[in-house]
Amino acid sequence: MIAGDTMLDIGLDSGARTALRDALHRRNLRMRLYVLLIVIDLFSLTTGFTLANVVRDQQWLSPGGVDLLMATVPVYFMFALGSDAYSRPAVTSGRRTISLSLWPLMITALAILTTLFLFRVSAEVSRLAFVFSIGTSAALMIALRYGVVRVVRDTVANSLVSELLIIDNADWSWPIEGDVIYADRIGLNPDVSDPYMLHRFAELCDKYERIVVRCSADRQADWALVLRGANVIGEIIIAGFGSIPVLGLKQFRDRPSLLVARGPLSYSDMAKKRALDLALTIPIVIAVAPLLAIIAIAIKLDSPGTVLFKQERIGRGNRIFHILKFRSMRADLSDGRGATSTRRDDDRITRVGRFIRRTSLDELPQLFNVLLGQMSLVGPRPHALGSLAGDRLFWEIDREYWYRHALKPGITGLAQVRGFRGATHRPEDLKNRLQADIEYLNGWSLTRDIAILFATLNVLVHRNAY
Repeated sequence: MIAGDTMLDIGLDSGARTALRDALHRRNLRMRLYVLLIVIDLFSLTTGFTLANVVRDQQWLSPGGVDLLMATVPVYFMFALGSDAYSRPAVTSGRRTISLSLWPLMITALAILTTLFLFRVSAEVSRLAFVFSIGTSAALMIALRYGVVRVVRDTVANSLVSELLIIDNADWSWPIEGDVIYADRIGLNPDVSDPYMLHRFAELCDKYERIVVRCSADRQADWALVLRGANVIGEIIIAGFGSIPVLGLKQFRDRPSLLVARGPLSYSDMAKKRALDLALTIPIVIAVAPLLAIIAIAIKLDSPGTVLFKQERIGRGNRIFHILKFRSMRADLSDGRGATSTRRDDDRITRVGRFIRRTSLDELPQLFNVLLGQMSLVGPRPHALGSLAGDRLFWEIDREYWYRHALKPGITGLAQVRGFRGATHRPEDLKNRLQADIEYLNGWSLTRDIAILFATLNVLVHRNAY
């Protein structure tokens, strides 16, 4: 295990461990620069409105006693996150950082003015003071952000992108630069029938933005599939063309490469999705705390065993995590790997278990998985490693199965609100869910997440929940 890290021991040699530490340093550097941009924007807005109060009395920027700065700040950051104002281009390109900050600032100003007009309080606001506030804020943002870009480009610009080259039983006659791992030396291979191998790969690439693979043509399809589910920018250096889906043509150290994977969400999208999870989950946990206690007591009185049931599931990037559920089966008959689908008249289910499964109350502890960042409120449902569709493992039905893990798994999802839940007795049961999951990944939006949450209320009690 890497010293000081909580990563699993994935069998890396000393060179690979050093590469991982360097990648972690680069990622942390990017995060600090993004935080610096946030501080700059907050400082610029605060200073702009403060100086305006000197030009005009404070009352002219406080209609109805409400300070416009307090309304402007959250609205601006909402639009700024949506426009990628805190991304790598914003710290490496002067033109991009200016446009990425000024555009949300202009939209914010328009939104504030529209709101003032609709509530008929625009006459209470000094147009001079408001224009001065926005103009001064914009000038400060431009100057300070551009200063950051100049410093970054002169010092650490080449250290911001975390790239890893994986050489898998293939030739490499060019000079070795940057982070390189030889797959055969650490026992790494794109085995899509081994979830633990995919978990090792996920732990390996967790600190990298871009993974480039050099392999033979016959292994390109397997590597492409692994990269698609790993939530990274994935490329394969051309070694003959195989039958793999390609998103574009790129270059890696003057060699042509095929872009085969791109994470479904940008950093700003991930931030918005995480913000929605926390904004809803924290108050829900507080509200249902008495219900959680009642269910726990009922389970304990109904049958011997633990209150919670933990099971290995496949999460984002094909990482393995432990999902939490209220125990609904007899402790001595629980299926840790999930190989046996639950039947409608399953004698393993306890009396309390049957009720909480029918009402989906057994899923409530997964709210803590959401708080831990292992799950999201909305996403593809996480499956147990031994889950079967008929007599075949899920990933044996369709190799695209692994792609569904490019996002965090969810407590609910598009497949669930469409009625695809319960036991998977036939391959079609899995294919219906997989199709819905991939549709969700390819068309993600925050509004769709909210719509799915509302739709979930209609399927909490479902005929397939048993």
